[in-house]
Amino acid sequence: MSTTDDLVTRLRRAGALPPPGGATMNGSAPDPGATHVDRLVAAAVARADADDLVDVAWAAEDTPIGTLTLAATRDGLVRIGFGHDDDMLTELATRVSPRVVHLPARLDDLRRQLDEYFAGRRTHFEVPLDRRLSRGYRLVVLEELGRVPYGETVSYKDLAVRTGHPTASRAVGTAMATNPIPIVVPCHRVLRTGGSLGGYGGGLDTKVWLLRHEGALLG
Repeated sequence: MSTTDDLVTRLRRAGALPPPGGATMNGSAPDPGATHVDRLVAAAVARADADDLVDVAWAAEDTPIGTLTLAATRDGLVRIGFGHDDDMLTELATRVSPRVVHLPARLDDLRRQLDEYFAGRRTHFEVPLDRRLSRGYRLVVLEELGRVPYGETVSYKDLAVRTGHPTASRAVGTAMATNPIPIVVPCHRVLRTGGSLGGYGGGLDTKVWLLRHEGALLG
């Protein structure tokens, strides 16, 4: 049973949801275009959000590089995945909380900022981050990565030096490969020493697109 299904069941048993064909949670007439299940789920999610029962909200966002799956806790953005990433949601249910619910409204600010970024009107993001999925040296590296400006690139060695560990290039590469918040924490701006692209979780075509979009890669 999914988290949303579980919420529906529990709230219905508690009498917190309208009966079949009944009024909506605010007492208004039900939407004639929606099925009873649609109304039930919408009411369950709204009630769960109001009662602070949603620990992780997620949404899918269409972008020029494909669909992104976004997830946030009350503390901030916790995860971005490429494509419709069901594995990511499973990971969040295991590592953060099983109360993961499709709740796009909680991510409206991030979605607006992503739209502005892809339209070329934004060069940095201003959203709170929940960094609980990164620890130790990986977290140190990703925090330093956040200081690399739009339109610029650094090498793995550069980041190792910046963090005070000049021989830790391989560990920096691992931090990039496990970055839970790509694009906002811009691991696409990190190249191999000598300027070759290196890897990227969203695929090299996506990395090239992002670098060209920011003017860091020409041609």
